[in-house]
Amino acid sequence: MQPTATVLVYSDDAGTREQVRLAAGRRPAADVPAVEYLECATLPAVLAALEERRVDVCVLDGETAPAGGMGVCRQLKDEVYRCPPVLLLMGRPQDAWLATWSRADAAVTHPLDPAVFADALAGLLRGKRPVEA
Repeated sequence: MQPTATVLVYSDDAGTREQVRLAAGRRPAADVPAVEYLECATLPAVLAALEERRVDVCVLDGETAPAGGMGVCRQLKDEVYRCPPVLLLMGRPQDAWLATWSRADAAVTHPLDPAVFADALAGLLRGKRPVEA
């Protein structure tokens, strides 16, 4: 049996979390493992999940309040040992500089284009370094 990849999805909006799940589906590309989604609506839930579970990729919504995905991304990159790759959801293409500031590994804009999102997620799943036990 092929292992699954865990994708943490952080957004305070249940609709956005659903869009992420629907855009990528169970398998964003044929050459990556099936995906299991772990949804978080708050920053404490994200931090707890990263401490308690193996997460392969984080998808963070830049429009989340009060802790936006860009600031959360920067915090994770600073504080989480072997932080998983981060795919940032931006409100506008002009926010690309903020995605760079946050140290996101990839970024896509709202509304989500399923093909673009799935391609970005699959790229991060392919490039992920194996986690040592």
